[in-house]
Amino acid sequence: MSTAILTGPPVPGSSLEGDLRSLGFDVRTAPGVEEARGLVAAAPASERVALVDARFVGHVHALRLALTDPRFPAAAVPGALTAQPGARAALLRAMTALDGDEDGPQPLGSPAETPRTAGTTVAPCEPLADRVATALDAGGTAVTRPALGSLVAAVPADAAAREQAGTAVAAVDEEAVRLRSAVKARDGFFTTFCISPYSRHLARWCARRGLTPNQVTTASLITALIAAACAATGTRGGYAAAGALLLFSFVLDCTDGQLARYSLQYSTMGAWLDATFDRAKEYAFYAGLALGAARAGDDVWALALGAMVLQTCRHVVDFSFNEANVDATAANAGGKAVVGTPTAALSSRLDSVGWTVWVRRMIVLPIGERWAMIAVLTAVATPRIVFYALLIGCAFAACYTTAGRVLRSVTRRATRTDRAAQALADLADSGPLAELVARVLRRPARVLPGVLPFLIALAGGVVVVATAAFAPFDSPVLILGGLVYVLTSGFAVARRMGGALDWLIPPVFRAAEYTTILVLAARADVPGALPAAFGLVAAVAYHHYDTVYRIRGGAGAPPRRLVRALGGHEGRTLLVTAAAAFSTRAFDFPLELTVLAVAVALVALTESIRFWVSSGAPAVHDEGEPA
Repeated sequence: MSTAILTGPPVPGSSLEGDLRSLGFDVRTAPGVEEARGLVAAAPASERVALVDARFVGHVHALRLALTDPRFPAAAVPGALTAQPGARAALLRAMTALDGDEDGPQPLGSPAETPRTAGTTVAPCEPLADRVATALDAGGTAVTRPALGSLVAAVPADAAAREQAGTAVAAVDEEAVRLRSAVKARDGFFTTFCISPYSRHLARWCARRGLTPNQVTTASLITALIAAACAATGTRGGYAAAGALLLFSFVLDCTDGQLARYSLQYSTMGAWLDATFDRAKEYAFYAGLALGAARAGDDVWALALGAMVLQTCRHVVDFSFNEANVDATAANAGGKAVVGTPTAALSSRLDSVGWTVWVRRMIVLPIGERWAMIAVLTAVATPRIVFYALLIGCAFAACYTTAGRVLRSVTRRATRTDRAAQALADLADSGPLAELVARVLRRPARVLPGVLPFLIALAGGVVVVATAAFAPFDSPVLILGGLVYVLTSGFAVARRMGGALDWLIPPVFRAAEYTTILVLAARADVPGALPAAFGLVAAVAYHHYDTVYRIRGGAGAPPRRLVRALGGHEGRTLLVTAAAAFSTRAFDFPLELTVLAVAVALVALTESIRFWVSSGAPAVHDEGEPA
């Protein structure tokens, strides 16, 4: 239970107290600052508290947005303010600072007045909640003010203004606004026009029956796993059912986020489950297709693994670029700030031509378009055709997005923050061997030209993949390729990762490790090698996705002990090349890959689940990434 404190004189006939109780608040009243401060101090330290002016008139959803969103330590709308436990001390300090103002609120136009948006009605005297919000901002505690759009939040000055505000409330369909805001503002074409028009209503249906976003996310996972099992039958009926179930799984996947936005049930666990289960569903479906094809006598495991490698590397490119540039500052040769790049300017011009926006969103194959393509082709074609289409589409999308980002990086001189450089170092997933090399070579690495670390990483990746592809399977040359990769990997990260193209280093590492496993398993040419390699890459990819979601969720990178226990990307790559070189029989290689896959999965999953279940990370929710 949270506590809401109504301040100011009561208003006869007001439904405000009932509205607050419907939002889960225990309502108290306080006529002045001193009484309100006493109630705030008396509330349990683990509770959220809210200050609401008794004269408040507005939509319940406006209060919901301001007072119940778990993502923000402090939030406010006109006449209402909330503080979560982490901001309670700052709230009390802000209220104490108003001691000299207990005889009455500030008049409008005073320096303490909070800026107002057009059309907002306020009383001629500043409500206590607004004055405290201003004091919080001044004291360094950011107060989030959610965008209300057409929703009303007002503190009327008199009876006439109160009647006018009530009329404004009645003129807006609050439920329609709430449904509309449940949908992402930026999404893919297929999701926007083929899923969201009805999935938002499904989200409301779930909310009214007390279902949580995490329950819907789990239902989506189960549906996708059933779809994968249907695909694994290898029959035409099984493929048709698999395609239909995969589409329904995607509907549920959209519904869970819309339910979270509709009911403001954001959570760190929910964001992690949603993102992790998306990858689990897609890659499990790839495995189902490969099993189904094998039943029909067609071995497509290499294509399935290739699709997983390509899709994972695409995501790493997205994550690395975003982390590198989210808080970078641009500067020209003279050190002055610059705005945009030629590529960004072209993108802005294209945005003015409506249809190009949707085309550019579709050609990168976001999750909606990608799953729709997979589902339709599964139902009407063969697994081999599905993977061919997936590989071609994802390869084109990867080239398109990466080329644009490289152009932006080389045409925009930017100063990368220490936070961004550390995020890239964490995404690199360097193990003890690369750390040792980096320590030894740190001094010469400091004088490397800007793009050379990326080129060194790329060269090492090419060497290890080339030796895996062309050296004899049981030759020590394979180990030599792995050792070269260890040296180049450590050298590439030996200096601060602040170069223009350093964001490409983690994707190069992912591509090198995954592709080496794929090539060696394909060359082993024995039963079970490619499925074992698929399992190993899936386990390692889970660890890498987990790293990404921790960083994006503000929880920091996984502990170094975990990265060292898993060997780092260079250690695992060297271990796989050594296994291929020292296998006395090719038939040993699948067993070795399986043992490594199980070990990685157990260690990574155990630590990941422990962290997310007990994490105190702030509540987050992905609002805009379609991939």
